Amino acid sequence: MSAQGAAGVSLLVNGEACVVPATTTVEGLLALFGVDRRGVAVALDGEVVPRSSWSHAQLADGSRVEIVGAAAGG
Repeated sequence: MSAQGAAGVSLLVNGEACVVPATTTVEGLLALFGVDRRGVAVALDGEVVPRSSWSHAQLADGSRVEIVGAAAGG
């Protein structure tokens, strides 16, 4: 993802550097990456973000985001 310039924020997403638009929320980030919301948890700077907060949890420059999908198994 790249939206260079003053309108973008630099993030680490699952350890990979990327730049997204400055107004991107957690929900928007998942959409940008094409991530299905089902079975997914998101941590922002080490804190789990409740699903109910995804639409207004704003990402800031330097944020660390971890997107984790549930895996079936036993």
